[in-house]
Amino acid sequence: MNDVLERLRAESGQSPEYEALRTAGADDLAAALTSAGLPLWARELAAYRLGLAGDRRAFESLVLLLNHRDPPRCAAAAEALAVLGDPRTARAAAALATNTLRTAYALQPVRLLTALRAPESAPALRATLGRLLSPNDPYWRVALACVEGLGALADPDARELLTRAQSHPRLALAATKALRELG
Repeated sequence: MNDVLERLRAESGQSPEYEALRTAGADDLAAALTSAGLPLWARELAAYRLGLAGDRRAFESLVLLLNHRDPPRCAAAAEALAVLGDPRTARAAAALATNTLRTAYALQPVRLLTALRAPESAPALRATLGRLLSPNDPYWRVALACVEGLGALADPDARELLTRAQSHPRLALAATKALRELG
C-alpha cells in the first residue's frame, strides 16, 4: 500500500489535491471517480482507497485500471480488487485475461484470478495459457503466471497444458513444479 501511495504522491507533484484525496472520506472519494477533469493519479488514488475499504463504488474504475498499460497501475488495481470482494471481479478478470487483443496487459488479471480462486479462475488460465504455448510467443511472462496459477489452483484439467508447457525453456521449471502440485 505504501508503495502505491508514494508513487501517486510523486505523480501528483506532492500537490495539495493528493493530500486531500489521501485523507478524504468514502463519499468524496466516490465523487472523485466521476468528477470531470481529474488526472489519472487522482482517480487511481480514489479507486484504490475505496477498493481497500471494501466500497464497491470503486469496482468499475479498478477494472479499467487493471487493464491499463502501466504495470504499477494494474498491480495496484489487482491488489484493491482482491480486497474489494465484489462478486463481479473474477468474471471481469477472466474477460481481461482471455482477451486476445489485450494479452500484453494480462499479467495482473491472471495473477488476480489465481488469488481469487473463483470458479472462473482455472478455465480462464487454461484458455490463456493454451494460446500462449506457440513457439516464440512474446508474452511468456503471462504464460508463466498462468502455469504458476494452474499449479497453485491444483487444476487437474490443466495436466495436458502443463505437460506441453514443459517443452518451453522459460516455462519448464514452473510447469514441472505445477505438475507435481497436481499429484
